Amino acid sequence: MSNRVALIEQRLRAALEPQRLTVVDDSAAHADHAGAREGGHFTVHIVSGAFTGKTPIQRHRLVNTAVADLMRREIHALSIWAQAPEETRISTS
Repeated sequence: MSNRVALIEQRLRAALEPQRLTVVDDSAAHADHAGAREGGHFTVHIVSGAFTGKTPIQRHRLVNTAVADLMRREIHALSIWAQAPEETRISTS
């Protein structure tokens, strides 16, 4: 796990207490992109009770707020897939 992935996970866990969280570093696929030198490209899949009753825009804002300090240097692009627990089946086993 990269240091950037760990930082993103840390911020999201602290702010949103997710039931499921996956952060994928997609930076290698964007190596030729000019902005890639300033920060990485990441995909976040997150399931959190904090998203219940929220619109997709509100969910994205919650995620972006949680990692706002990382957007200056560590993150260049962030793809977000955010769900409330009732929208997905979470295995308890």
